[in-house]
Amino acid sequence: MSSNSTTTDKKQAILDAALQLFVNKGFNATSTASIAKAAGVATGTLFHHFPTKNDIMNQVFLAIKQEFADNMVTSTQFSGDIEQDAYTLWQKAIDWAIAQPLKQLFFLQYSMSADIDVTIRKQAMTSILSFVVELIEQGKQQGIIANFPSELLLENCHGQYLATIRFFTDNPHLGGDKIHRDASFTLFWHAMKAQ
Repeated sequence: MSSNSTTTDKKQAILDAALQLFVNKGFNATSTASIAKAAGVATGTLFHHFPTKNDIMNQVFLAIKQEFADNMVTSTQFSGDIEQDAYTLWQKAIDWAIAQPLKQLFFLQYSMSADIDVTIRKQAMTSILSFVVELIEQGKQQGIIANFPSELLLENCHGQYLATIRFFTDNPHLGGDKIHRDASFTLFWHAMKAQ
């Protein structure tokens, strides 16, 4: 195994341990020493990769957001029908959340938290989720999506998604129920579409 691979493995072990601890214990109750111990690395190794606990939190957030985004666009055939494309992405987002319960719990706990730097949240929303921004802009240009500020629409999408996932997390028996899933999209879409 190369040293670069070992470095990557240690860095990933730190992120995996931090994810588990942040969800189970909370950000403030998690020490860097406990993350290092859970990751099986020396504290010095942790600080080599991440100078602060906030750096770890921000990297966990970005990594999960990137995984989420990659899952959303992988094998998604965009039809050009804004509502249909939004529906497809919405359903894929719910599927991802159900398949990734720990990562979704992290989102529920921290997506709107002051523990995530504002610049990191903006990076995730406008860069990593740029395909959503593009869909919103196309919808606004076509008069399908309300002509509100795009950043506000994007935050609304995010809030609606978190509310939906909270519902399905609290009611896992409904996660596969088409009526509830379609209703969640209809609620989301009514908040976005032009009146």
